[in-house]
Amino acid sequence: MRRTPIAIASASLLVPLFAVIGSGLPAATAAACESDTPPTYAGEVPTGDEVPGIGFPIGSQETTAAQIELYLAAADAASDDVRLGSFGTSAEGRPLTYAVVGSRADVAAAKRAAQQLRDPRTTPSAAARIARTSPAIVWMAGNVHGGEESGADAALAMLRDLADRTDCAATKIRDNTVTVIIPTQNPDGREADTRRNVYGFDLNRDWFARTQDETDGKLELMRQYPPALMSDNHEMGGTEFFFPPNADPIHHEVADRSVEWINELYGGAMQDQFDADGIPYFNFDVYDLLYMGYGDSVPTTGFLGASMTYEKGGESPIQQRTDEQHLATWTSMYALATNKTAIQQGLASNYRQAYLEGVRGQLEPNQVWEEGNTVEREVPDETIRHYFIEVTGPKAAEAHALVRRLQRMDVDVRRLTRPLRVPGYKRYAEPRATRTLPKGTYWVPMAQAQKHWIQAMLGEDSYVPFPYFYDVTAWSGPLLYNIPAGRTGARLRPKSAPVPTLREPAAPHAPRTAVGVWLTDEGTSAFESEGWLRWLLDEKWRGPYRSLTTPDVAENALAPLDVLLVPNGDAETAYDELGPDGREALRAWVADGGRIVTWRGGTQLAALMELTTAELAEPTSDIPGSLIRANVAPSPLARGVGSSVWSFYEYDFVMSTADAASVAVKFPDPSSPRWFVSGFEDGAEELGGTAAVVDEPYADGRVVAFAGEPNFRAFTDGTQKILWNAIYGSDPSRRTVPLSAAADQRDRAAEAARSLRTYDGRVVLTLQGDRSARVESALDRAGIEPVVERADGQTRYLFVAPDGDGRDLVRRLSPALDSVADSLVALRVPDVQ
Repeated sequence: MRRTPIAIASASLLVPLFAVIGSGLPAATAAACESDTPPTYAGEVPTGDEVPGIGFPIGSQETTAAQIELYLAAADAASDDVRLGSFGTSAEGRPLTYAVVGSRADVAAAKRAAQQLRDPRTTPSAAARIARTSPAIVWMAGNVHGGEESGADAALAMLRDLADRTDCAATKIRDNTVTVIIPTQNPDGREADTRRNVYGFDLNRDWFARTQDETDGKLELMRQYPPALMSDNHEMGGTEFFFPPNADPIHHEVADRSVEWINELYGGAMQDQFDADGIPYFNFDVYDLLYMGYGDSVPTTGFLGASMTYEKGGESPIQQRTDEQHLATWTSMYALATNKTAIQQGLASNYRQAYLEGVRGQLEPNQVWEEGNTVEREVPDETIRHYFIEVTGPKAAEAHALVRRLQRMDVDVRRLTRPLRVPGYKRYAEPRATRTLPKGTYWVPMAQAQKHWIQAMLGEDSYVPFPYFYDVTAWSGPLLYNIPAGRTGARLRPKSAPVPTLREPAAPHAPRTAVGVWLTDEGTSAFESEGWLRWLLDEKWRGPYRSLTTPDVAENALAPLDVLLVPNGDAETAYDELGPDGREALRAWVADGGRIVTWRGGTQLAALMELTTAELAEPTSDIPGSLIRANVAPSPLARGVGSSVWSFYEYDFVMSTADAASVAVKFPDPSSPRWFVSGFEDGAEELGGTAAVVDEPYADGRVVAFAGEPNFRAFTDGTQKILWNAIYGSDPSRRTVPLSAAADQRDRAAEAARSLRTYDGRVVLTLQGDRSARVESALDRAGIEPVVERADGQTRYLFVAPDGDGRDLVRRLSPALDSVADSLVALRVPDVQ
């Protein structure tokens, strides 16, 4: 968390060495040209005020989604070097339009070169020729968060500059690059002025799962135009600017050369330019490169170039925000153009190295990149040459879906044509053993260009090197899908055949069930959880439902329903808003045969309502978004699931009940062989023996309560199947239970629920040892009075960041956090804006 000056020596050496090669200009001309050369224009591409329907200069005010489309069309009509395309439509039906800037010949050459450089069979000499003679591909994408507008406006300004400028800087960029521009990745959020899309998805967390059309189409486009460089333009709190180096942790499979480009070449160019212009900025501190769902981590790991997150403080005027976004992207594009040959040769080297590491079965080690940090967790010394995805009857569809996800990132997947004896086979979370895998098993060899992506997607763990969490720490594909899979380091030559490109699995047939979805409040947590659920029902399961608000429930809208779904949200707000009559009506509906399914805050609400015997307690552990194996008891909820499932856990309540028969899913004892956590954890043992899902009667009705989110970002397919069974499955075989039978237990559950604090949207700082006077003094200066807890030799600070911007607060707390670096257990910074 130090604001350490970044190293720029390598960048400074690269520029003169490759300037003449990259530019195609005589040496004297190349030396005279700089990235900030004053612009000159041909006047062929219109300005914003010249386009009907806009009428103002781009950057002087925020454009609407419709005005963005108007400007794209105007630039396309004015320039032969601008061509528009669509990578889909948004959830609300708005076009997702992109522009490609470059001559037809250059675009064709750049696409062809990118594919050749990605092929590890391309020799170094051939790669050098291709790198020298072909343009590199660069992307600029803005507005992935709808309320962060300036990236889109800067993209429009960039489009005009690339298509119309005649000065040497623009000429150098055009001569050496082809540019893909996506002004807005989230037009629905832009129109609604919301960070997320209409289904509550943060589109900058969806990149590996590709649940949303906005993400899926973008990645298919990226496969056509693989970027050597991408700028992903965001906004944040305050008025400063962020550009990399990124904060630790960085995923171990991000290629070192890519990190050096990000930190030293492009980061160094940013630092030089912003220093020269006197623009305040920072780096390190808050934006990590660990989670494989970001617009920087996925392009960098999946395409082995460099993707840059740029963040401009949203409190500055729109013109300043637009100008600085444009400056950052233009500066990085110029650095690429100047060093194009070397960078493209480096891309080829990245792919050759990935292939050779796969041949050797070598995993990249963990590193930290920020001065003062140390690696807290090493990548195991394990050789992995092959992954296998086992195909079992009830899990065949999930295996199909995982393979399709891999294929759609250019991973070569094959299928065994004969049984294969595999020595040293390591199934996930199980001991090694020699196994014979049957014909039909999917085989993913590591010896291929996408070795880094394979390990990032199939690795049993993310092996977090440093305990700072801006997002989740576990996303292993086989665990999310809850399917058997494994790996080995043995040298094998299986008899196999390539798997043809798989189509999207057919949607399951939802039974005719009257389902209600309750949005309990207007907070971010409720909007996300309820939105993810609506998407699941609308797009994946095609199951009809009725959306309900708390007033609907209070006014007895439950009568026609069979099932009521209560996602995460603010339980106390919903409880109070229901009022005594609404609470009694809900209890009566359940007692009369209704089925209520709840999770996270919804489960706390069920406890407050005295509908469940499940007692909830606040966590004392630090588990910022990990997968924990849980045992599944035989019941209707277990249909198609199996004897275990991987439960996603993110500072959730710890759930227990005295009625062992009602526990449908349970975390094993930490001392048992069944205990396993993928992702970061400290103190997870507190979950041992507790309930992940409780299924119990309430008179003639039924209550199914999940402690965690069974549909996290719609990619936890394993627990989605339990949710499906909870909604559409049959009831357990049991008779009506009088309400008096468990009244005391429900009273205790309600009492426990009344004292709970939710961790949603709260910064969590856990230190080993005693309280820190420096941290507390810094929090006091920031006007924050944290909850301070002491347990098991640790001190925990829990607080809400001002204006919901935990990133800005952590940066301001950086000196105090530096002082406790040696005792840091975990720092979790939620993203709630």
